[in-house]
Amino acid sequence: MTLTGARDTPNAADTPPRQPRWRLSLSARNSFLSYALLAPSLALALVFIAFPIYMIVNLSLRDGRTMVMSEVGDLPFTLNNYTGVLTDPETWDSLRISAIYTTATVLGAIVVGMSTALLLRRRLPGRRWLRTLILIPWPIPGAIATVAFVWMLDGTYGVVNYLLRNLGIVDENIAWFFNPDTALIGVLMPTVWIAYPLCTLMLLASLQSVPEELYEAARVDGATPRQQFRHVTWPAVQNTAVLAMIVTGLWSFTTFDFIYAITRGGPDGATQTLAVAIYNQAFRFFDMPYAAALGVVTMAIASTVLLALFPVVRRRFF
Repeated sequence: MTLTGARDTPNAADTPPRQPRWRLSLSARNSFLSYALLAPSLALALVFIAFPIYMIVNLSLRDGRTMVMSEVGDLPFTLNNYTGVLTDPETWDSLRISAIYTTATVLGAIVVGMSTALLLRRRLPGRRWLRTLILIPWPIPGAIATVAFVWMLDGTYGVVNYLLRNLGIVDENIAWFFNPDTALIGVLMPTVWIAYPLCTLMLLASLQSVPEELYEAARVDGATPRQQFRHVTWPAVQNTAVLAMIVTGLWSFTTFDFIYAITRGGPDGATQTLAVAIYNQAFRFFDMPYAAALGVVTMAIASTVLLALFPVVRRRFF
């Protein structure tokens, strides 16, 4: 008789638990990949944006004039720079001029850009060549545009004065850049000329999406060109127009090269925007802490405007 022993069966209590494999979910992997792709941009932003802002804020809180950044740490802390900026009438004059300059640039660029886009939308002979020619001012360097407009607006030989006299609008030449009443207008001309091609391109792209049948139906209903623009064209392009206005406004608010190259903020401060005032304080009067404080105030104003416009942008585009 053969006895067969029972097989040894492992006890569940004696078996060590299996270690679960650590795996990332699909959403976690996607998030990790997104942050990995954003890491170089974030690093560049920290180096070229966050660190300079920190240096400017730190400099604005120092008392004393210096042009050497290594000496900033030896200067005592103070709020006198901000007190001086906020109580200086020149600051508010520069803010007023910046507001006028920015508003006029935005309105001029939008009006000229919309008119040009409506013209280019029509089936004109050589329309492709016209589109190319109209976009030429956009990539032209500011120095070249400045030289061209200084020549055209010259008080003695300028072509603008020649045309105004022949049309009977003025009786004598206008010294555009030497008269406080006309200097800002003279500076606005090259600014609008540079800014309007981008507005034209954005608005024209938006106009291309409007079906021609809507205009035909409006004409059948007896709508005038003005009514067609109000009820057909503008509803189709208003979001793009708002975006173009924001982009142009931010660009013109910080514009420096046109103004400084033509008038250096004169005459009598008639064209001294905040950007020009910052440069003058830093490199003409060599008061870097005061210029830094003025720059921080300017940045705060621009950020406040952006935050105020953010709900409008989110409602229209997101």
